[in-house]
Amino acid sequence: MKKLLKIFLIFFKIGSFTFGGGYAMLPIIKRELVDNLNWITEEDIYNYYAIGQSTPGIIAVNTATMTGYSLKGIKGALAATTGFIMPSLIIITLIASFFKRFQQIDLFQHAFAAIQIAVVALIIDIVIKMWQKSDKTRASLLIFLIAFLLLVIFKISPVFVILGSAAAGIIIQYLRGNLETAYYDYQNKDQGSDK
Repeated sequence: MKKLLKIFLIFFKIGSFTFGGGYAMLPIIKRELVDNLNWITEEDIYNYYAIGQSTPGIIAVNTATMTGYSLKGIKGALAATTGFIMPSLIIITLIASFFKRFQQIDLFQHAFAAIQIAVVALIIDIVIKMWQKSDKTRASLLIFLIAFLLLVIFKISPVFVILGSAAAGIIIQYLRGNLETAYYDYQNKDQGSDK
């Protein structure tokens, strides 16, 4: 019960400061769960984020759910998800109540403009870290290049790009496995014929 409460509070904190969607939450999850508590690894975060992108729904919520599930099963998933969405519900309810007044106040306009700039910095930081940790084989670089072109030039929906990338990864791994098996069989056959 103590760990569930801690999961809820951590994700409440993450949800309170995640401006700009799922990318912005990754550095905070890393600091809280990897650096401070050592509950998961950095690689785990990127795996949960990849699953969060590949499944229907909001990436940030999916990532929170996956992380909570890995920590404490279904109860952990519920604690993380509830903690993550609670600040948004509270803030949106308050903003909706006073939205017209907020729009007119210069102070809030400047604050949100500055937050947007900070979010861009967070996203760039996480992109660099993900790139450093990613698989840099020729096949994965080709997938990156094709995905980038499809998104930026051809404006293909990210959903199709993610699904296509997942399919390409499965096919490449399957072909690699078959090639390795064929090579192993070939080596054994050669060694057998030498005897």
